[in-house]
Order: sequence, then C-alpha cells, then structure tokens
Amino acid sequence: MTVQGVLMKLPHLGGLTARQFLREYWQKKPLLVRQAFPGFGDALTPNELAGLACEEGAQSRLVLESRGKWRVEYGPFPEERFARLPKKGWSLLVQGVNHFLTEGADLLQRFDFIPTARLDDLMVSFAPDGGGVGPHFDSYDVFLLQGYGKRLWRVSEQTDMALVEGAPLRILRHFETSQEWLVEPGDLLYLPPRLAHWGIAVGPCMTWSIGFRAPSAQELGTQFLAYLQERICLEGMYADPDLKLQSHPSEISPQMIDRVARLLRDIRWNKLDVARFLGIYLTEPKPHVVFEKPRPLGLERFRSRLEKSGVALDLKSRMLISGTTVFINGEAVEVSPDALPCLRDLADRRWMKARCSVAVAELLRQWYNAGYLKFR
Repeated sequence: MTVQGVLMKLPHLGGLTARQFLREYWQKKPLLVRQAFPGFGDALTPNELAGLACEEGAQSRLVLESRGKWRVEYGPFPEERFARLPKKGWSLLVQGVNHFLTEGADLLQRFDFIPTARLDDLMVSFAPDGGGVGPHFDSYDVFLLQGYGKRLWRVSEQTDMALVEGAPLRILRHFETSQEWLVEPGDLLYLPPRLAHWGIAVGPCMTWSIGFRAPSAQELGTQFLAYLQERICLEGMYADPDLKLQSHPSEISPQMIDRVARLLRDIRWNKLDVARFLGIYLTEPKPHVVFEKPRPLGLERFRSRLEKSGVALDLKSRMLISGTTVFINGEAVEVSPDALPCLRDLADRRWMKARCSVAVAELLRQWYNAGYLKFR
C-alpha cells in the first residue's frame, strides 16, 4: 500500500484510515461496518459453491449438527451428497476460494493494508436457516463479509473457553452473548483472535471469511527445525579417546552428555536464516494445490507477450520479498537490486506490465512455464 493509501480513509473500514484501524482495532476489538461493500453478494451462488466443493483441488467441509451432536465430513463431495442433506442443521465451508475465483482474489487485494505474509485465504460458507458451526473462537484475525442472505452474529467477552468434549470442532461448552448484530449483504465484521463468537443463518445465507494466519510457536519451531535440518552441516564426529570404565555399562555418562552438548552448540542461526525460512514457509503451497503448466515459451516470444499484455500471478501463487530474496510458492531466488522494483510490483499488486531486463524476463519466463504466472 502506498503512503497515500495509508493516509486515505477506506470506505470498507467505515471511513477509518488503515493506520487508525491497526491502532484502534487490529487484535484489540471488533468492528462492524455497514455496507462496507455495497451490492456485494452476487459473485458466487450457493450452487456454484457446492460445485467448488466437488472439485479435487478445493478444501471443503460439511459441518452437521443434530440434537447437540456435531460431525464433520470432508470433500471433495459427489454431487448427489447435496441432494441428501437435511433442510437445516448444516453448513458447507470451502477454503481457498481465491484460488478459483478472480473476484475472490480481487477482494483480498482490498485488505492489502495487512501484510501479505499474514494472509491465509478466502473461505466461503453457506448455511440454511438456523445453520452455523456453533459458538467457537479462532486463533487468527478474520473479516466476515456478508454475501447472499442475512446472518446473526453474536460475540462474547467471556474468558471461559472450555470446549464440548469429543466434538470435531472447537465448540464452546458455554456461551454468554455480550453483543449481537444482524448483518446483510455488503456488511463487514472484523473479529480479533480468541474472541468467542457465533454466527447463525437467518434464512439461507453465504458468508465470505478473509482469514489471516497466525501459526503457533510450536508450529513455527517445528517447521524451522525441519528447515534447519536440510541446511546445517556440522563438522567433526563424536570421539572419546579418554574413555573411562563405567560401573554400569547401561548408563549414559555425564562425559558423553557434555561431549554431545559441545557438538550441538554449533547449530546456530541468525535473522537472515529466519527471513529465508519465513519466505519459504509462508509461500509454500498447501499439499492439495497443483499448478497447471502451459505450453513452454522461448525467451523472445515470452518477452514480446510480456511487454504487450503484462503478467499476473496465478490465483494459487503466493509471492513475498525479503531484502533481495524473492520467494514464490516455496522457492527462493536471489536477485539484483535493480530487478526488485518490477518484481516488487508483481508481488504487491499480483500483476505487472513493464519493460524489464533480460535476466528478469528469463526469471518470469521460468515461473510462467511452471504455471506460477498467467498472461493478463
């Protein structure tokens, strides 16, 4: 976002500037904006969402509730599954809709005042009258944009986060409503992490959820150690030329522990290692994501089309930059400083049209041939 954009009042934030929103609401308290996106709701129909839930490349779930009992089914679903659903007591949720719908990817761009590194994806849900996924809390920030129909949102300031035992979802055992709003198409509700909430469909409705990832310390630590495992190279080997007799051969001696501790002290990392890890980790495609490769193009033909129409990131592509390292879909590439402006433009806006050096054009061509880019 440009400096001008940071200072500009944003209608979908209720007239707040991005800076005001971050200072007053982000990870602090909810914000409801009526008609943040006037006329929104026609980009996707319930039948089209059900169609996406049948696709191999989509992550979809059916959440069903009956007499206080919850269960979850995972897609892809056969079409006939939707004909056998009850009239109420269920919700269909599809993740990564921005991978399939240009309007979904464009919607995410409206939230670029939050760093792309924090963005997870766009989830769209459909529920019949009274449907929902129960009272719960999330560990991440989310903007809930009402599409088709109406939904009643209840939020609670409770600190009791005890969950229903045995439920396949994090359903709260108790829920005490402190505020509630009936939202209509185009209304936007921001909720910070760990705020208990409950959305209930008032008639059939669809909700678009823009989620921002917040990995746990455990997940980050585990993934970082896996990253280091592939990259560290420790010198030397265990040796004990002064080995002493032990009274008990089964004992791990203090001397052995000390020697191994000294070897392991050579495992080190710095901020550059952390930055490289984050770039790879945060752009790594989820396991179900597959890129369709086009017919390969040679450099001259690619440059001609690039200058004529420009390129855009594929809807499934993720791209980040740290220093002079560019990350795309789990890959890291070092580039020269003069290559950064046009690549940063592509990363920020998800498309670019500019003359660029032969080296940058060749890099873009490789990404195009891998299916990471499309011509506009």
